[in-house]
Amino acid sequence: MVQSKASDVDGYLNELPEERRVPLARLRQLCRAELVGFEEVMAYGMPAYERDGATEIAFAAQKQYISFYLMRGDVRDAFEERLAGQDMGKGCLRFRRPENIDFDLVRDLLRATAARPGRIC
Repeated sequence: MVQSKASDVDGYLNELPEERRVPLARLRQLCRAELVGFEEVMAYGMPAYERDGATEIAFAAQKQYISFYLMRGDVRDAFEERLAGQDMGKGCLRFRRPENIDFDLVRDLLRATAARPGRIC
């Protein structure tokens, strides 16, 4: 997906085809449940979650995959074993097929992020 011009996350999700909208709505639901005290915003054309003005989590529908952005190196390091073998970029977990999203892993990453502030990459 080209960077969205939606002004809010509802608008962003409504732009997506259903096969992408459903899993991204589930990611949003997890973020809202686990990231207590974070603000949901649109940043760089995608849904993002900020604490104290700093984006720590984001997600997006890309052309070939769904991206889950984890901006905290300390959390990535703590989950090194569970992230091994995953399709990862620097701070980006990619799911090529929506049905392969590991929502349990995402939930645990969100919980670790929310547990305490940390340095953003």
